[in-house]
Amino acid sequence: MRKLTALLAGLVFGIGLLLSGMTNPSKVLGFLDLAGAWDPSLLLVMVAAIGVAAAPLAWAGRRSSSLLGAPMQLPIKRELDPRLIAGSLLFGIGWGIAGLCPGPALVILFSGYWQGVLFVLAMLVGMLLFTALERRRGA
Repeated sequence: MRKLTALLAGLVFGIGLLLSGMTNPSKVLGFLDLAGAWDPSLLLVMVAAIGVAAAPLAWAGRRSSSLLGAPMQLPIKRELDPRLIAGSLLFGIGWGIAGLCPGPALVILFSGYWQGVLFVLAMLVGMLLFTALERRRGA
């Protein structure tokens, strides 16, 4: 049941990305172009997403387990550290260069856009590199 729920949530998320235009790199880059021809439509998508998520997140914060019995795994760390800042900067730079982030890239992976394939490959290499560096750090 948990895997089916995860699949359904992923499908709803992917459909939402498609309908909102988040899978269109030129639309995303237009949103990020604050000094040029700024496209504010994705700001509306973000505000709507925050509004939809606010009540369920507040509800989840008061529970110790999900409706399906899994333990709640909400972030507990609140302070900023150099690793979080560096990761955020790296994410933002990649988003600004490609006009994609991981969710939309996975949605368009099989749509024929070579940029989506390249982005996902680069993302996987980055994940492998991070894992290798974390192993060295912990050893």
